[in-house]
Amino acid sequence: ARAPKKPGTSGHAVNYMTRQQALKKLQLSLADFRRLCILKGVYPRDPSKKVKGKDKTYYATKDILFLMHEPVLEKIREIKAHLKKVTKARTKKDAALLKSLERSKPFYLLDHLVKERFPSFIDAVRDMDDALSMATLYAHLPSTNKIKSDRTLNCRRLCLEFNNWVVHERALKKVFLSIKGCYFQAEIQGQSVIWLVPYEFSQELPDDVDYKVMRTFLEFYETQLHFINFRLYSGSGLVYPPKLDAKLDAANAGLSSYKMERKDGTSLPADAAKPAPPRAKKDPR
Repeated sequence: ARAPKKPGTSGHAVNYMTRQQALKKLQLSLADFRRLCILKGVYPRDPSKKVKGKDKTYYATKDILFLMHEPVLEKIREIKAHLKKVTKARTKKDAALLKSLERSKPFYLLDHLVKERFPSFIDAVRDMDDALSMATLYAHLPSTNKIKSDRTLNCRRLCLEFNNWVVHERALKKVFLSIKGCYFQAEIQGQSVIWLVPYEFSQELPDDVDYKVMRTFLEFYETQLHFINFRLYSGSGLVYPPKLDAKLDAANAGLSSYKMERKDGTSLPADAAKPAPPRAKKDPR
């Protein structure tokens, strides 16, 4: 006869773990754990049998093991260690060491995560609705201590580049006005993309919003949009990134501030676009 299995060695007790167990296994703070989960696309699970209690948040064990081998995890640890060195040097008022630490500040890239989460270009386009809406929202927000100016400027650039491509390809299909703003619908390689553009009003930032979580989502969305814009421009035979006219940009000219060029070196007029497809003739009968 087979020996009975010991409790906690199989089933839900092994396949799932609580958030506290995950934090202990990864040796991360709660904020860094949330950040890593958002970037990797790992979300809580709802097992049918909650072994550790119904008031706990559970994650799949395979997802946590998946996070343990993520290069971004090592970079997060390097950044935390670097911040400790900066704090120590600032306490000692060591200007030379602070300058050296500023030059050697660690950073990470998310290109491999975009390829990992979207194996094909169509997958990235199919899931770009939220990315485009978030980037458009940040492009219209004021710069504060919670939202850095370089973040809003980068979002504005990505949105204008995408809008320029939509105009050039005549990909815009529908526009709908609502209380929230303007909904736009474009068709990209057979996929319908819908995004929201807020109205040009002064925005007030509420205090009950977790801007750190939004910033983490935006961090991934910016990389995703940059990848999509590059593929769209390349597929249309256009140079990416388009050249920015500083004078027109300072005058807030919008789409006209970017000069689009073909890969053969010829420039396109500001209002250049593909000719509209011929309309189907109506049957006279």
